Amino acid sequence: MLGIINAVLLSLPEGLGVRVATDSPWPPLRALHTWGVEQEPQHLVMPPTLRASLLYDGFVQLPLLVVLTIGIWKLKSWPWLGALAMAYAVSAVINMYFYFTQTFLGPNPPSHLATYLPLNLPWLIVPMLVAYRFWPRTA
Repeated sequence: MLGIINAVLLSLPEGLGVRVATDSPWPPLRALHTWGVEQEPQHLVMPPTLRASLLYDGFVQLPLLVVLTIGIWKLKSWPWLGALAMAYAVSAVINMYFYFTQTFLGPNPPSHLATYLPLNLPWLIVPMLVAYRFWPRTA
């Protein structure tokens, strides 16, 4: 659920060009400004790879995550739920690979890893747990 909220409130608007600033027209991106200044300056001057990652999050991962969430909560008998879960998990892990590559190899890597990593590693770890949970097993 947090991934859905994050994609709708932050990733999609930012990827579509709403700027992260103290006077941003979108309040959640105003709140992200302090984080950008302290941890991820690339949110303030958006490199193309970060924009691509945010758009991918909003237009590919968000729909997958919405259907997956509904399927897990309500309709566990969908025969294709496992395949959808694996598609989401692989998609999310690859997206985080590119996101972290931009963050750590870009011009302004995070200066406080003790703050940065606990708030960003779950976006990598949770999809890996989803993959583990839905990995096909033999009887």
